[in-house]
Amino acid sequence: MASKLTGNGIIEGSRIILPEHRQAYLNEMDKQEKRGKPVLDDQEIQLIEQAIFESYQECRSIALTVFNPFDDEELRGVVTAIDKPSRRIKLVRGEEDYSWIRIEEITAASI
Repeated sequence: MASKLTGNGIIEGSRIILPEHRQAYLNEMDKQEKRGKPVLDDQEIQLIEQAIFESYQECRSIALTVFNPFDDEELRGVVTAIDKPSRRIKLVRGEEDYSWIRIEEITAASI
């Protein structure tokens, strides 16, 4: 006679998913689903580049919204370098805390 137990010790017919667990699982999958990058018009791109240039010229603090497939990141700091060939900026947030950000990934900027 064949055993009804599988490799994990659970009887095959006793697997049940409660509706609450199914809905919680679907909600979590929706949150983790990647989203597309928004398309910016030319005027918005000009405003972002102007704010970056002002931060660079005047050493003023700037707030940048950087695109992330799951959730946008809000970064605040001072632009200390602009790398034109690779179109990225160096944003310094602290004494030794900085990051290189591609300009194409910036969705909003404000001084």
